[in-house]
Amino acid sequence: MTIAALAFYLFAICAIAGGLFTVISRNPVHSVLWLILAFLSSAGLFVLLGAEFVAMLLIIVYVGAVMVLFLFVVMMLDVDFAELKAEMAKYLPLALLIGVVLLMQFAMAYGAWDYAEHAADARAAVTPEGVENTAALGQLIYDKYFLLFQLAGLILLVAMIGAIVLTLRHRSNIKRQNVLHQMWRDPAKAMELKDVKPGQGL
Repeated sequence: MTIAALAFYLFAICAIAGGLFTVISRNPVHSVLWLILAFLSSAGLFVLLGAEFVAMLLIIVYVGAVMVLFLFVVMMLDVDFAELKAEMAKYLPLALLIGVVLLMQFAMAYGAWDYAEHAADARAAVTPEGVENTAALGQLIYDKYFLLFQLAGLILLVAMIGAIVLTLRHRSNIKRQNVLHQMWRDPAKAMELKDVKPGQGL
């Protein structure tokens, strides 16, 4: 067994184990840490495939930014995980059914999967001689698939706005500034003149 094959099996096992423990871990902080392991293992697989740029993006963007953000959110928000787990228990049979269906689909896809005869020629056509994979990826994204790339960014924007709307909470015991209410106020109702006589208080 070559070193490349050994590294592939090591990264693949770590990625599968990280994804599995991300789902079954009871502590959400541990789930985030297992997901970081899965991302790092996936980055290692991309390096073995010769896609170093995608591997670095996976480490810098997902591990370095998104997962750290998830970790801070999980640790700082006051989330009642016991209540969430109680709600999730009601949908456990449906989740198991969906999981079985997905596993069957994966088994069918793996059984019908085979190497393409012209796969090497197709990869050579995408990455011409003397062009690095980063430059070839940039030409594909910003030339051939520019519209799809912009649509993917729009989907991420919608997801970000939805997350903000879902987590925005207005507490009744906190005073908030309403600029429009201050601008539209009636001075006659906002102020009251008092005639204070000498020697008397209000």
